[in-house]
Amino acid sequence: MKNATLQAQLEAFTHDAALRLTRAIREGAELPFEVAEAGERGVSLYCYRPLTAEFIRARLGLLAALDSYPPAARALEFSYGLEAYLRARGEARIPEHPRDRADAALRCFLAEVFAERSEFAVDPVRFTRAYAELERCLYEGMCVTEVVAPLHGLALAEGTDELALSTGLTLIRQQLLGDPPAGLLDGLSSGGLLVLARIPQERSAPPPLADARGRFRRLLTALRLYDRGGFGVGPIGFSRVDGGVWTPAAIGPVGRLGPIISVDPGQEDELRGFVNLIGRRLEGTAGEVRWALARFEFGADRRDPYECLTDHLLALRALLEPEGTASGRLAQRLAVICAPPEGRAELAARAARAISLEQYVVCGEAEGRWRDAGGPEALIDEVGDHLRAILRDVLCGHLDVDVRGLADELLAEAAAEV
Repeated sequence: MKNATLQAQLEAFTHDAALRLTRAIREGAELPFEVAEAGERGVSLYCYRPLTAEFIRARLGLLAALDSYPPAARALEFSYGLEAYLRARGEARIPEHPRDRADAALRCFLAEVFAERSEFAVDPVRFTRAYAELERCLYEGMCVTEVVAPLHGLALAEGTDELALSTGLTLIRQQLLGDPPAGLLDGLSSGGLLVLARIPQERSAPPPLADARGRFRRLLTALRLYDRGGFGVGPIGFSRVDGGVWTPAAIGPVGRLGPIISVDPGQEDELRGFVNLIGRRLEGTAGEVRWALARFEFGADRRDPYECLTDHLLALRALLEPEGTASGRLAQRLAVICAPPEGRAELAARAARAISLEQYVVCGEAEGRWRDAGGPEALIDEVGDHLRAILRDVLCGHLDVDVRGLADELLAEAAAEV
């Protein structure tokens, strides 16, 4: 078995589907049959063969409404070799969209588990055989590398032990790992989360540690854009191939840790969708947005909040003050983008205070000479919040990439109204 998570998700869905299909029959649905010829030595015999696959196909809408359906479909959606499985199951048309392929695979899988049966009771032997065929098609000639590392700053609701986020990336509680390698849980709080990357690859290929680090980094970027929490991954993780021995793996800097953000069950789909969307949009970033996003990440990785401020102000200048600091336009443009009309003057004043604080930071006098209500940390966090909001809206498509141009248009409109 190469993918215990996939097997568990399919097993849960199969049991739920069996109950739902049994209920449909009890409510009056008829299972279709065909007359099949069977006999030996010239003696023709006829029997009734249940058309289970057709019965399941006609009730895909009912099955898709099951709570266990989305996790199973997501686990299959980007699986390597899914097309080979559909062809092995005799599918004449292979859907182009990954989610449609996953839907077809779930339908074929159920049809195989309950093939030619008039009752929908899960037979463990038949399930194991059907799953072995699926996994063989998904990973034929392949090996599966798992890379796991601690995830700081995020907590799942009680009762949620794992959360599949994107292709091959899952958040799990430490107890689901079974016997974790020594050192993995060092510094991880009780109930802390692990992030697990499961990567299929050719056996002759080198270990996909760089791929895993990239996935972890994109997850970290998405989480930092999602909320203010002090998120971090690593720095030491572990990897293994096909369930073998865990070996240490360097992951990267932990970052500046902070408050833990809890994800309620009602927020899980929102978080999953956001992480997947940001992961796709990051590949297409360029120009000022790409540079500002890198500075945002640098700031989040800083242990010193004052250094974080300089990075975040540099990112805001790339987006809102390309003419340079001599123009003095950053505070006004930031205020018109991030505040309603009645709050723009106050936000502009706060932005000017942050720029003044930066000058003390550069001179090394921030801690000795700076005085501000709430302390400098509150002002630093506020600057980070505005930068986060702008980058998030640009990447999600809610804000035009030309943020500076939009700010000047809004300022011109405000001036015309006055």
